[in-house]
Amino acid sequence: MTFNKAQTDAIKELLFKMADDQLIIGHRNSEWTGLGPMLEEDIAFSSIAQDKIGQSLALFNILHELGEAMPDAAAFTRNADKFKCCQLVEYPIGEYDFSLMRNFLFNQAEYVRFEAMADSSFEPLAKIAKKFKGEIKYHTMHANLWIKQLGKANTESHSRMQIAFDDTFNLALGIFEPGANEDLLIKSKVYPGEKALEEKWIETIMPVLDNAMIKAPARFEWKPVYGGRKGVHTEHLQPMIEEMGAVFRLDPGAEW
Repeated sequence: MTFNKAQTDAIKELLFKMADDQLIIGHRNSEWTGLGPMLEEDIAFSSIAQDKIGQSLALFNILHELGEAMPDAAAFTRNADKFKCCQLVEYPIGEYDFSLMRNFLFNQAEYVRFEAMADSSFEPLAKIAKKFKGEIKYHTMHANLWIKQLGKANTESHSRMQIAFDDTFNLALGIFEPGANEDLLIKSKVYPGEKALEEKWIETIMPVLDNAMIKAPARFEWKPVYGGRKGVHTEHLQPMIEEMGAVFRLDPGAEW
């Protein structure tokens, strides 16, 4: 399918949102390397982090093919106000319960997104969605297991996971912040739009939460945290970007 300039610009906006999400959550998860509660979990979380960064690279490569900067420059030379990630991914790792719940909510959202985009009319996106949705399926299985186990383990673990969910749910709704040019993407069948993805996500996470005895708020109580898709971020993002890009900025032309 051939896309006009307006459609292409809308596709690039969508790709930046996805790439930035994956890059930032990947970096955050990597901060648990060596700190996991047990060796197998340490390795699993580090592996998931590596997968996320690899997925972001694939998206940045598509953006480069569409005329944007090289992947390293796109990832490491923009300031926070130029990033399109949702605010959920940029918070520090906190305690393990917070990171596990964030991982659960984000991975389920990403699986719904990549599954839908496997049928995208934009072939480069459809190709990588088909490639990566298997990886993300593993990530959801890992997350589901921990949510179920800790939600039902004992009173303390259940309380901690409930609090973690309460702290992250509205932030997770921000994953589905609608874009200004979303209608162009829906009409051209690039993807079904954020509202449709959000509804599918809710259908997916609720059975897992119910099984873990974690209570979700009624819909009228939802308060989505928007802004990230428009470059409005927390105070945590800019220091993180500076840390990620420190080596690249020392010598952008270096070959590894």
